[in-house]
Amino acid sequence: MTYPKIPLAQTVIQLCRAKNIKHIVLSPGSRNAPLTIGFTHDDFFTCYSIVDERSAAFFAMGIAQQIKAPVVVVCTSGSAVLNYFPAVAEAFYSHIPLVVISADRPNYLVGIGDGQTIHQKDVFGSHISYAANLKEDINEESPYTKEEQELSIIQSIENKLEHTLGLKQNVQEFNESEINNALNTSISKQLPVHINCPFNEPLYDRVNELSVVVKPTDFPEESSSFSELETFKNLWQNSTKKIVLVGVLNPNSLEQQYVNALAKDESVLILSETTSNLHHDKSIPSIDKLIAALTDVEFKELQPDVLLTIGGLVVSKKIKQFLRKYKPKAHYHVGIRKANDTFFILNHWFKMPLNTFFKSFTFSPVKSSFQDFWTHKLDAMREKHKAYMTLIPYSDFKVFHHITQVIPSNYMLQSANSSIIRYLQLFDLNSTLKVFCNRGTSGIDGSTSTAIGASTMHKQPTLCITGDLSFFYDSNALWNNYIPNNFKIIVMNNSGGGIFRILPGHKNTENFDTYFETKHQLTAEHLCKMYGFEYNKAENSLEVETELTSFFAKDDKPQLLEIFTPSEVNDTVLLDYFKYIK
Repeated sequence: MTYPKIPLAQTVIQLCRAKNIKHIVLSPGSRNAPLTIGFTHDDFFTCYSIVDERSAAFFAMGIAQQIKAPVVVVCTSGSAVLNYFPAVAEAFYSHIPLVVISADRPNYLVGIGDGQTIHQKDVFGSHISYAANLKEDINEESPYTKEEQELSIIQSIENKLEHTLGLKQNVQEFNESEINNALNTSISKQLPVHINCPFNEPLYDRVNELSVVVKPTDFPEESSSFSELETFKNLWQNSTKKIVLVGVLNPNSLEQQYVNALAKDESVLILSETTSNLHHDKSIPSIDKLIAALTDVEFKELQPDVLLTIGGLVVSKKIKQFLRKYKPKAHYHVGIRKANDTFFILNHWFKMPLNTFFKSFTFSPVKSSFQDFWTHKLDAMREKHKAYMTLIPYSDFKVFHHITQVIPSNYMLQSANSSIIRYLQLFDLNSTLKVFCNRGTSGIDGSTSTAIGASTMHKQPTLCITGDLSFFYDSNALWNNYIPNNFKIIVMNNSGGGIFRILPGHKNTENFDTYFETKHQLTAEHLCKMYGFEYNKAENSLEVETELTSFFAKDDKPQLLEIFTPSEVNDTVLLDYFKYIK
């Protein structure tokens, strides 16, 4: 078997294998050659080669999103590692285990003007859960100049003295400990980590036998906390107005029996979102449709005694504004990930798996008209929603009406941010769909790359719905040899950042068009030709309905449907919607 000669590279690769980390996304470079050699010559690993590091990191994040286990991204030194930052930040706030392994110059070459060199130590700052800054191996065969060798010798002597005097671990022990800690952190906490590996030349030497044998270590398990449970139970049992708010949640995270039990309680109103992947006939799946039309008196009626939140970040701005103004008497959060004090009144965080909590949390249903009143209110809003759809002209809103009606069952739906996810929030989706969106930082970058990475792990077809700016911004996502034939993209092209027309500000000026909406005349047609996608387009309701039928019928190659809408009417149609249902 072929291995890199450098012991540090051998150590990284062996520990990844020992931790059962199989998926490795590599970007080309020279300084990372020892890692590339090691990973690609071991059949245990599934390796991907993606040139653009920013796209590569989001692609890896999409894989990790689906398998719920660490995925490695490997790059060379210098600015390459900085291109990982958007995905690292998204992974940090979305609790996705991304393992960044960056190659680096030896320490004595940093800060002296050597090529492709930056300060990589702790480069991700507070957006990483563990940073392992490794030490360079002692190298007896350095090809560098006398001065460079002298610096290297000094470092080697310091390392040997540390070991001899027993003041610190030797280099190998230190590196093993740091790599173990980083990988264990990513596995246990489901968060991104950074492992920075300084390599000295020669970089391409190979050996047939390992020169180091590693010792994997385990991460101690955290115990579940049941403190405050009795206090919560008493408050819950004695309240007639309770809201369960569900943020971003992976499909099947909460067993349906517990969802059914909550819905059976007349005093409980379940507010879920498109990204919650939680369904029940008595839940409210489109929050904004319900609360956008409420009066101050009705808001007071909706104000809960107890708020229980589960899942991650919440999309709806309206629910945030409501719960910040009409605060519940108490707010509790359940889950093993971070508890966000979004509404500035968090009382306690039950840091445990959802199903563990609900298994231990037995309660009796409370007689109340709370749930019934608000579910009937939503039914009335749904009727107004249907009526409004028959009145509006061709627009973004009309197109989303067409799309959401015909997405086949069991698809994975990957949504881009900005107006895309907000439109989807207003429609009742097929409950068999698995919905994902990068809501950690809510940026427009990387949505397509994430969707493609996720699609490689998903046997059923994947639909990515994205806006034009988000799509073109991440167009290198299509520079990818791993796109399944059943991968589909819908690009909503309204010739700019249409969401800015919905926000407060002056519109229809040259300044607004250029610096906010960012008007353009780009289309995806030539990108599709270059990257092997079948391209189709639609420019009116009849064409949208016709093209969607054939779009979902084909699985012989990746498909892209570009839907052009008039930018001048989209904001008016959406804003009038909330007026109409009110």
